[in-house]
Amino acid sequence: MTATDFTPTQLRLAPSILSADFARLGEEVRAIEAAGADLVHFDVMDNHYVPNLTIGPLVCEAIRPHVTIPIDVHLMVEPVDSLVPLFAKAGANLITFHPEASRHVDRTLSLIRDHGCKAGLVLNPASPLQWLDHVMHKLDIVLLMSVNPGFGGQQFIPATLPKLRAVRQRIDAHMAAGGQPIWLEVDGGVKTDNIQTIVRAGADTCVAGSAVFGAPDADGGYRTVMHTLRSQALQR
Repeated sequence: MTATDFTPTQLRLAPSILSADFARLGEEVRAIEAAGADLVHFDVMDNHYVPNLTIGPLVCEAIRPHVTIPIDVHLMVEPVDSLVPLFAKAGANLITFHPEASRHVDRTLSLIRDHGCKAGLVLNPASPLQWLDHVMHKLDIVLLMSVNPGFGGQQFIPATLPKLRAVRQRIDAHMAAGGQPIWLEVDGGVKTDNIQTIVRAGADTCVAGSAVFGAPDADGGYRTVMHTLRSQALQR
């Protein structure tokens, strides 16, 4: 541990249902909540902004009654604004989007908040941090992609770590100046063997898909892998 290591006051785990069994989504989201998940991560892909097609507001609405934890909707779509009201109505609690997919980033952030959801930006591996300039006061979450978006099960990109540290510095400076709290989330290739490094670099919220849903307990739950992820992340 070094003087620059980050220690979160709260670590949030957000299993991504992109890796869940879609034939039994209700059971799957109930199982991750029972295992200690803090959020349900909901990946929306449109086969336009990213090369895949997944799920929409109707699925969000269908799983909403099955969990009490927040639903964290990640919009990998273009355009963005027309889907925001639909997901808010469907039960989303947080909505994040890629700034490259919005013509007016400030307006989209306001739209999300006006619909009662927490709002955030998603930065791809090659997206510059300058997207955060001038909108920090409207952010509740920054999500760093540690893989290129569009597919589950990819390998973590190590260059995300210095980027994490840089965003953590921005968030800490913003909050030290009296700004609102901002979560720092990481999505892509998060596993039990690298989550500690990821958290130490600045993350307080970690998305894990195949790492969770690929390691069920004998009874179909996910308590063991969730416990391992959390204990590895916070080990000192």
